Amino acid sequence: MEASESDVVEAKVAETATGAEAPPLRRGFTTGSCAAAAAKGAALLLITGEAPEAVDIDLPAGFRHTFQLTGPRWDAGTLAVCATVKDAGDDPDATHLAVIEAAVSWRAEAGVEIDGGHGVGRVTKPGLPVPVGEAAINPVPRAMIREAVSAVLEEHGAARGVRVVISVPEGEAIARKTLNARLGILGGISILGTRGVVTPFSTAAYKASVKQAISVAAASGNREVVLTTGGSSEKYAIAMFAQLPEEAFIQMGEYVGFSLDHAKAYGLRKVTLVGMAGKYSKVAQGAMLIHSKSAPVDFGFLARLAAEAGAEETLVREVAGANTASQVVDLMTEAGNFSFFENMCRYACRNCLEHVGGGMTVEMVLITMKGRVLGRAEIRG
Repeated sequence: MEASESDVVEAKVAETATGAEAPPLRRGFTTGSCAAAAAKGAALLLITGEAPEAVDIDLPAGFRHTFQLTGPRWDAGTLAVCATVKDAGDDPDATHLAVIEAAVSWRAEAGVEIDGGHGVGRVTKPGLPVPVGEAAINPVPRAMIREAVSAVLEEHGAARGVRVVISVPEGEAIARKTLNARLGILGGISILGTRGVVTPFSTAAYKASVKQAISVAAASGNREVVLTTGGSSEKYAIAMFAQLPEEAFIQMGEYVGFSLDHAKAYGLRKVTLVGMAGKYSKVAQGAMLIHSKSAPVDFGFLARLAAEAGAEETLVREVAGANTASQVVDLMTEAGNFSFFENMCRYACRNCLEHVGGGMTVEMVLITMKGRVLGRAEIRG
């Protein structure tokens, strides 16, 4: 579709508890889009000697967008530099407001050569869409950069090719806020994006990062991964499984089924899930997406688990009438009934194996907020 002021497309969010609609959220643009825009601006500056204030580029999402440019530099017709500032919209990530810079220079050979400069990471582990040794500029951003710059060369009848170097001045500092090092991307950030736009609270983006992490783990020779729901549980998991390399630990968020599917698809033999009983009680009851909106805690199910673990009738009724999963954890812990947690782990492992159709070993470890192990089970499917 044709670009307009609403190129930063507004995404509707859920209604509030009062029934009123929350304000719409702005989409932003990927580092790949920004790199392509900066490269187009630098190519124009190299050829014409005039620095454009803005450029339009076509996005894989199906529309054009105008990017404002900054920081132009021109060196006697041999090198030109332009930059743009990334706007991640209303879901700011680590690269929000990062300066994405492109330096374009002439080369004797035809075509467009693309590389990464300062602040763009280098790939050091297999399993990513970019070969080991190359700059971490993913295939779609590379194609966008090449298309944008080639169009400028063709329009102005340039007989020579150019070299494009993408840099991110604060890239090394930004990368420390990401999992890049674990994925084997060292020295800076990745230049990413498959559609050119960043969707607020995008589940697709998060799931893509989980899949990529599993791919890296498998390509690094791992046959076992440890899935956690977040940073706190991962910290304890790393201490618990210190023999495993860092790429074996993957924060899957709420996407249990998705992560298991990809672990099996990549040939992993064992998956261990480490986390709190509140989240994983949902897996025990059969949920593979454990967001609170998708899968509320089933206190009737937990009461049945308590009864199976030999809890007294009074305690079973308390569990059934509990308000939160943490309250159930406290009740069963105070009663010293750790069979309850072991049962929960077994149910969860069986549901995980049923989800993927067997063919692997699934282990579950339930921990407290302080990392104490409540229950543990392992089942081979």
